[in-house]
Amino acid sequence: MALLIVRSVFLLVAASVAVSVVYSTVPAEGNTLIPVVTFAGMMLAAIVVILIDMMIPRKRIDVVSTVYFGLLIGLFLTYVTGVALSPLMEQSDLSKESQNLVQLVIGMIVCYTCVSVLMQTKDDFRFIIPYVEFSKEVKGLKPYILDTSAVIDGRIADVVETQFTDNQLIIPRFVLVELQSIADSSDRLKRSRGRRGLDVLSRLQSSTVVDLLIHEHELPDMDGQSVDMKLVLLAKHLNGKVVTGDYNLNKVAKLHSVDVINLNDLANALKPVFLPGEHVVVRIVKAGEEAGQGVGYLDDGTMIVVEGGRDHINQNVQIAVTSVLQTSAGRMVFGRFELPTDSA
Repeated sequence: MALLIVRSVFLLVAASVAVSVVYSTVPAEGNTLIPVVTFAGMMLAAIVVILIDMMIPRKRIDVVSTVYFGLLIGLFLTYVTGVALSPLMEQSDLSKESQNLVQLVIGMIVCYTCVSVLMQTKDDFRFIIPYVEFSKEVKGLKPYILDTSAVIDGRIADVVETQFTDNQLIIPRFVLVELQSIADSSDRLKRSRGRRGLDVLSRLQSSTVVDLLIHEHELPDMDGQSVDMKLVLLAKHLNGKVVTGDYNLNKVAKLHSVDVINLNDLANALKPVFLPGEHVVVRIVKAGEEAGQGVGYLDDGTMIVVEGGRDHINQNVQIAVTSVLQTSAGRMVFGRFELPTDSA
């Protein structure tokens, strides 16, 4: 709606300018078609400008700002060059028209060179082109770029809502597209996972304590890349951290020297610490793989393997912790059966 108003105002301004041009340049007496043709020509030019604008709906602010700053630098260098060469040209036999032509050619070459250099090296000139560096808009030391698996997992919403961190969360547009495709899948399990991810994003967006930004733009280097590689490239561009539960993305990000927050590692770090000899009460729910073993789970999902616990399935027992195995996939606690607690 706002864009429609801007285009309407532009047409009104173009009509006003056309009328002013007709009254100031076209003689009052003469061919009556000249004012009409002049007005129609200027309005047609305005309509062509709007049509070209509509044909390019997704414009890149980094390209526009690069051309803008390139022209500014080029015009400044052209002026400096003209001032430096003016004594030499005045002593030469060149006419005033030739001197202006030389300065025009110099300006054309310098402006093209400046725009071309900035277009090819804009990532190295972020201090010159502030619009290119989107990370200037983010808050905190480093933004957190969310992966599809992290959104579907949902634990990140619980973490940030505790206000444990003030870093801004960034969800790229291509991750939203992938979530939408999963939510529209014909497979019921995938469809359920995709809808859960969209619900988590809706929860984050409506939260007053979470700063969530949808990143619309894609870098030129992302063309033809997978979603995982796009996340890595975006994290490098924004100097951020990737939040994921995907083991493969974790490895790829580390290969590209991108910081990663693994949700499984974070969950394991927050689980209670068990020391050998400590006593724990657990409910045995099934038999283990080895003879005499029973398996139970704590409320946080930690699996406990109990020696001598097979005969106490569906009972609460007290065990003595013997060892703890810590991996990125989770934590396993090994213990020895001591006594049942249901009777007590």
